[in-house]
Amino acid sequence: MFPGWQQLLIVLVLVLILFGGRGRISSLMGDLAKGIKSFRSGLADDGSDEEQPKTALDAKTGETVEVSEKDPAKSE
Repeated sequence: MFPGWQQLLIVLVLVLILFGGRGRISSLMGDLAKGIKSFRSGLADDGSDEEQPKTALDAKTGETVEVSEKDPAKSE
């Protein structure tokens, strides 16, 4: 039994909605990929933590920004 043209059209529309250019799932997968890349680069840079300033990935722009950490012992 083969699916009819109407069934194939419905499946195609659903795939385009879910995985299309501006679909929710495609943007989620892009964000997940950025997170994985950031995690891997963080693991690779783990040994040279004192030499480089701490950076983080900005969620809105996707750019890396410097993070300033306050020492709780110095603030008292």
